[in-house]
Amino acid sequence: EKKYDKACEFCKKHKTRIHYVIYGILITAYLAVVIAACSLNFQRALPLLIITVLAIFFICWDFLIAKYEDRIAAFFSPGKRYLEKHWFWLKWVLCAALIITIICWLIFDTAKQGSCQLISFGGLVMYVLLMFIFSKYPTRVTWRPVFSGIGMQFILGLLILRTKVGFDVFNWLGTQIQTFLEYSDTGAKFVFGEKYTDHFFAFKVLPIVVFFSTVMSMLYHIGFMQWLVGKVGWIMQIFMGTTPVESLVAAGNIFVGQTESPLLVRPYLPYITKSELHAVMTAGFSTIAGSVLGAYISFGVSASHLLTASVMSAPASLATSKLFWPETEKPTVTLRSGLQMAKGESKNLLEAASQGASTSILLVANIAVNLISFLALLAFLDSALSWVGNLFDYPQLNFENICAYVFMPFSFMMGVDWEDSFIVGGLLGYKTFFNEFVAYERLSKLIHNREKGGNMYINGVKQYMTVRSEVIATYALCGFANFGSLGLVIGGLTSIAPSKKKEIAGGAFRAMIAGTVACFMTACVAGVLTVPGLEVPCHILLGNAFNSTDFPANSTELVECCQKLFT
Repeated sequence: EKKYDKACEFCKKHKTRIHYVIYGILITAYLAVVIAACSLNFQRALPLLIITVLAIFFICWDFLIAKYEDRIAAFFSPGKRYLEKHWFWLKWVLCAALIITIICWLIFDTAKQGSCQLISFGGLVMYVLLMFIFSKYPTRVTWRPVFSGIGMQFILGLLILRTKVGFDVFNWLGTQIQTFLEYSDTGAKFVFGEKYTDHFFAFKVLPIVVFFSTVMSMLYHIGFMQWLVGKVGWIMQIFMGTTPVESLVAAGNIFVGQTESPLLVRPYLPYITKSELHAVMTAGFSTIAGSVLGAYISFGVSASHLLTASVMSAPASLATSKLFWPETEKPTVTLRSGLQMAKGESKNLLEAASQGASTSILLVANIAVNLISFLALLAFLDSALSWVGNLFDYPQLNFENICAYVFMPFSFMMGVDWEDSFIVGGLLGYKTFFNEFVAYERLSKLIHNREKGGNMYINGVKQYMTVRSEVIATYALCGFANFGSLGLVIGGLTSIAPSKKKEIAGGAFRAMIAGTVACFMTACVAGVLTVPGLEVPCHILLGNAFNSTDFPANSTELVECCQKLFT
């Protein structure tokens, strides 16, 4: 017993050193595994090597910032003072350089890619002007968050959509997420039987939401999500000059839903300004949660484009929010050391997994009952409108047609082809008045129709769109901005911050409009940067060429098709 007590005392006395020794052994073993994997097959081990290098970089970064933050700040302080001193003329030089760069880039890009990108750029300018005209305080707008937010969108878009490395990375990420989500099939098959895919939505799509919710809960428990959200929020705060609360919530909305993200900064919500509250709500409306992202991927919508849209809409939400409701008060929450984010309540990893699965029950039920009610309501509306239209010899009248005419100018200004703008307008109507689930379900049908091929028109009705229109629609629909979410946000935020009930109710509708426009702006940026690919399905193009009718003007399309066929 005495020896045991001595051993315990020794362990307590040298606890830190023992921890360092254990960590050292584990890290050495892990690095040995990485080196062994790289020596066996470097190409196969490349993702593991990249993850390891990134982990080492961020661990060293956090260590240096924690220990030498004051020294680093002192080192860069002369540069900061110089900028502050000469900012007045530097500001105008930077603006002039930026305008010249944009003009030159548009000229060269239009000459290379065609004029369709110009419409998307014009749409972006139009949305900024509209937000400024209908701003709550147009004379009080601070332009730094607006232009830096759009700039961040462009930089992210350029990296992902125009560079081979960025495109390959996000494509790889999209593939990995698709593979990861397929593991939910094992649980679905066990619970619902071998023929679970016969009821595709209920037994294939909804289990993905449960699985993703479980994983997110586990990541929150180990602190990874808080760390990741903190890093993304810090970047937005530095570049855009936004406050810590709104930056963290906008970053959180990339990964979690519009009612879960404000929980990260729950203690600070009673003290935020009206503009900050508007930014918090706008961020929720302009992005989608990770749990439903998996469901949309399972519909057949491009995983890489959905991921890109989620990331790009975060800075866009802050830009539109600060334009639509500028800051007129002095923010009280401006902690230099960063906010203390809320942690999970679970005691261990298994409890976190169980809580995540249990929490998703309400979300899954909510999705299911909303779809049942909305689709039934839509069928009734279409039937009623068709009856009204029949009285005037126009039986084709339905909800989609009305929405198509209302939203058609907005979809066209995003860069959607004129012929497709009516279809995308209808999808935007479904998303706004019902929810994005209904809209993505319709979009997935159009994508499947294009992939299957066949006639583009049947009885004068277009059966599918061009790839460019599909891509822009994917970005425009990627947000929770709809009337159903309006009630959800008001109820959710009021329960978290009851003292702000009046401000939440007063600003929610404006936040929904700002969130919608943020998605439209992301779609415009995607329209500017998306490179037109092969639009006509290969079997149609080759069939036309073989029959010597409607021979393609651009022979590179035919060469692409022949290469695909040969492969």
